[in-house]
Amino acid sequence: MINYIIQVMLFQLLFLIVYDFVLSKETFFTKNRWYLLISAIMSFCIPFIQIPSFQKVVSNGVRILLPEIVLSPQNMIEKTEVYQNFNGGLIIFWLGFLFFLVLFSFKVYKLSSLIIKNFIEKKDSYTLITLPNSKKAFSFFNYIFLGADINELEKEKIISHELIHCKQKHSLDLLFFESLKILIWFNPLLYIYQKRIATVHEYISDAIILKSADKKLYMNTLVNQLFDVENISFVNQFYKHSQLKKRIMMITKEKSNKMKQIKYLLLVPILASMLFYTACSNTENNVLEKRTITKQQIQTKNEIIEKEVIPFTMIDKAPTFPGCPENDESCFNKKMQKHFQKEFDAELPNSLKLSPGKKRIIMLFKINKEGAITEIKAKAPHPALQEEAVRIIKLLPIMKPGELNGKKVTVKYTLPMRIEVEA
Repeated sequence: MINYIIQVMLFQLLFLIVYDFVLSKETFFTKNRWYLLISAIMSFCIPFIQIPSFQKVVSNGVRILLPEIVLSPQNMIEKTEVYQNFNGGLIIFWLGFLFFLVLFSFKVYKLSSLIIKNFIEKKDSYTLITLPNSKKAFSFFNYIFLGADINELEKEKIISHELIHCKQKHSLDLLFFESLKILIWFNPLLYIYQKRIATVHEYISDAIILKSADKKLYMNTLVNQLFDVENISFVNQFYKHSQLKKRIMMITKEKSNKMKQIKYLLLVPILASMLFYTACSNTENNVLEKRTITKQQIQTKNEIIEKEVIPFTMIDKAPTFPGCPENDESCFNKKMQKHFQKEFDAELPNSLKLSPGKKRIIMLFKINKEGAITEIKAKAPHPALQEEAVRIIKLLPIMKPGELNGKKVTVKYTLPMRIEVEA
């Protein structure tokens, strides 16, 4: 999952860089709106796209890294399953999720209170909410909120501006990013996305208004009159100081030449590189739920055993532990963990008088075409632990062999184990 999140954030960063340095300076406002929406969605989808033609089949098998087994010799409690189910990071995620959900709910409540407590005037295509003793001006869907202290002439201009937000459903865009901010609250790029699209919304409304309004008078309304700002991130603000300079620049800017739309073709090589990256990635997105293949070397006492690196997706069927459903990775891992918990000599670390701390053992083995365990090797901080690891691997039952393209294949495994020796 961490790898998936990193990929999503990387793709969003690339999309935003292209927008900020190439597209944001052009007056193709509607296209930029769709670019921001589509690129945000695509960043979540691209990591799932795999192109089989980029992947090469290697006939002599793959190596699969299993989840680490943790043993406490004092009470033989195998902790890996607990660690997999109990994750401190997961608790932090849900706490953040609840916090931002409550924050969003508070904003919705605040907005609802403004509708309920203030004067409402129904119009043909919108509902006007008058806010007493205020100079605020913003909209949310078909609701337009105007402060009573704004003069009537400016109210007309503001309503015309906000009506465009209403008609083009700009609030849906902001709510979309607001929802992502709740779900993936730790991703700062979503906040940037929302700010960018909020600014584009203002460009769109300004551009449409200026088709029938005097440019100088409209700019004077923006510059000379100071409006209050409502601190709700998913409403369209008529006046926002951080956007003012950009809006004025876009109002005075000449329309971009249509030929400049060719800039959007930059997406083609960018998307191609993203797809190539995800298709050729040698690491699965979820380390705990999928067996991970990493390119590394394991140093033993007298030799270096180089691991072959092939995506796990190349195997049609992984070896199956007796009693497990076919291709059930979770069951396979749990059976392996229980096997070590049952067979490991809990007295051995104490009898060896090992120093307190964590002792790591790395085991290499193969499940051949007949399902037998072969070519067992191990590295441990003490020869006796190394022998014990090999002994336990030899006690594994005959497996149902893995398959590739309908043929049985040999599958290589790496199994790390950590022994926690207490003082």
